[in-house]
Amino acid sequence: MLKRVGLLVVMWFAGMVGVFAQADTEDSLISSSPKYLLLDKGLQFRITTAINSMYNFDFATAERDFAVLAHQYPNHPLPEFLVALGYWWRIEVDVSNEKYDEIFVKYLDRAIEKAEAMFDADESNKEAAFFLAASYGFQSRLYSERKSWTKAAWAGRNALKYMDLSRGEEEFNPELLLGDALFNYFSVWIPDNYPLLKPVMALFPKGSKELGLQQLEQVANNAFYTRVEAQYFLFRLYASEEKEPFKALQISEYLHHKFPNNPYFHRSYARHLYTVGRWIEAVEESEQILERIDSNTFGYESNSGRYAAFYLAQFNERMGNREEAKRFYLRTLSFGEESESQESGYYLYSLVQLGKMASEDGQKDLAKDYFKKVKKYAKRKHPAHKEAREFIKKNKL
Repeated sequence: MLKRVGLLVVMWFAGMVGVFAQADTEDSLISSSPKYLLLDKGLQFRITTAINSMYNFDFATAERDFAVLAHQYPNHPLPEFLVALGYWWRIEVDVSNEKYDEIFVKYLDRAIEKAEAMFDADESNKEAAFFLAASYGFQSRLYSERKSWTKAAWAGRNALKYMDLSRGEEEFNPELLLGDALFNYFSVWIPDNYPLLKPVMALFPKGSKELGLQQLEQVANNAFYTRVEAQYFLFRLYASEEKEPFKALQISEYLHHKFPNNPYFHRSYARHLYTVGRWIEAVEESEQILERIDSNTFGYESNSGRYAAFYLAQFNERMGNREEAKRFYLRTLSFGEESESQESGYYLYSLVQLGKMASEDGQKDLAKDYFKKVKKYAKRKHPAHKEAREFIKKNKL
């Protein structure tokens, strides 16, 4: 776990610099032929629809437009990088699924090859360095997820090197600021949460969590290419680390309404509604998630189902609908087993609640089976493990 976090530091600090997102404003169609393609306002306007389609999981539409871009700019890394980004979001929905790994890496390799050619021709080319930092960073991110530590470290070092070389172009600042923001936040967060990594973090400059959050807000409000990724990190940090659930909800609500077919944003929105106690809306979104899973909507799978089924189980239990609650707890278990997420909180607490219900119904053997699974999959310090032990002792199971 600590190895993984250490390598994720590299990924966070360098890899997300080049993530692309959509713009909400319509810039002028007239290009002033800037030095770098990334700064071409006319191009930004033309590809906004394609990037929006990508984030909305309409990859076919997005990739048709990216193919046109590849025809127009055959020697530029931008088209390959955008296609790779689309595959990353396919992975992001369920990072345990390795189905898209090979093609994701292939497109990043193509982007790297073209960016290296640009860089070799002119080592002052900030755009080439920008794409090299982003591409190597994404590779590091994937390899760390796959526990390929050597590959992750090598890619991460390259990402850091090119991130530094990409600095110095004033107009890139809104995009590059994402890397600075993540560095500032996590350079403090990592040693606070993983003391064994303090010697590693001592090699980096001192950061500031407060400044990191401020910079993320700046990127979320002002950047073109890195806007959505900044919003993604913001709602995750506000939800888990900063304990500001209403801020997390505000951002995830915007992203879900902007990209209603993105399953990651959809389940995050449902989760934040549940967290702040907006039960009716949480139920509506959770039911829609399950409907999309049942109708085989692309991108909606067991991970999202585990979230939605648990919220529906909790709601029905609060409303006194025991049978419905039981049905959705069982469905949470099914989704958890399908995605091999038996150690997740929703899976474990579903086992606890089902065990209690079985005990109340006089089904002692069934209750024992549920609690045995809790003790099997949960670490002893996990609250669900403690709750199971106490219930077993109190009820003499």
